[in-house]
Amino acid sequence: ARNAADTIHATLRSVQRSRDVDWRCIVVDDHSTDCTAAMVRDLQAADSRISLLALPKNRTGVVAARNFGLEQITSPLVAILDADDLMHRDRLRLQVEQLNAERLDIVGCHVRYFPRAQVGQGRLRYESWLNGMRSTSDLNEAAFVEMPLCHPSLLMRTSTMNQVGGYQDHPWPEDWDLYLRLHRANARIGVVPRVLHAWRLSHDSLSQSSSNYSLDAFTQCRAHHLAQSWNLNEYILWGYGSTGRALCRALSALHCRPKAIVELHPGRVGQTIQGAPVIAPTQLAGHLRQAREINPQFAPVLFSVAGKKARKQMTESAQKLGLKVNQDFIYCA
Repeated sequence: ARNAADTIHATLRSVQRSRDVDWRCIVVDDHSTDCTAAMVRDLQAADSRISLLALPKNRTGVVAARNFGLEQITSPLVAILDADDLMHRDRLRLQVEQLNAERLDIVGCHVRYFPRAQVGQGRLRYESWLNGMRSTSDLNEAAFVEMPLCHPSLLMRTSTMNQVGGYQDHPWPEDWDLYLRLHRANARIGVVPRVLHAWRLSHDSLSQSSSNYSLDAFTQCRAHHLAQSWNLNEYILWGYGSTGRALCRALSALHCRPKAIVELHPGRVGQTIQGAPVIAPTQLAGHLRQAREINPQFAPVLFSVAGKKARKQMTESAQKLGLKVNQDFIYCA
């Protein structure tokens, strides 16, 4: 928590209302200059389940604060909650039940932004997309599109977090970076398909103010983890609009080059882009088969087309060719 005096009381009261589950809440104060710490101490005096820890002076920022909190955890499970959000009283119970029933390592839930008057169309679309995630399969398909679970809604096994090294500092979103490292480590990830987390919109939140959450930063994060996942020296890219071009540039910076680029636009077929031939969808299966004959570990085709309509058209074309998601192609936008 950093300068969260306006919200921390309501956040902790929502934790206290949790039912049918044993919990302990650790609040890490990231050098607040307001009365955040005093407010937490008042609640702590009346409820021993709440603990306040001050982040050491030589550490600062959200990554440092979260890792410092993780270092204090002695329980097998850890739940995340931002200092300005609210949790449903049944969130922890339902997440623990699903985590155990499905033998998961991480479980999220559906969310609702608030206050609603501040929620723009972009946020509404993202909320709808998040709440469309209903299974592990949905989450696996969406992993490289964007963060498919609200990070402060997560409940995780502490051992799983420790195995991937906790949070890391990069010039891109630390939450999606963590999620993709968990995904790459084959962590079992699920979701409780109920709205159990109230996600506050704040003008001074990191997602609004930090360059780590810019569109370019998301693309860099995606490219980094794609390259790490498949040792991506060469790849086939489907789509060379603005989204595909941005991904191609980010991968080029990592010394990954396109082997072929698939385009639906017939006028582009036969051209060359960055040394790669532009091919029609009907030519894709042959190119992919040839690449896998040379390298059996050749990466799935990277689908990088934004927008529901374009993605649907692309998916239908791929399915007609007998290609399977996450096996022969992955969504990257």
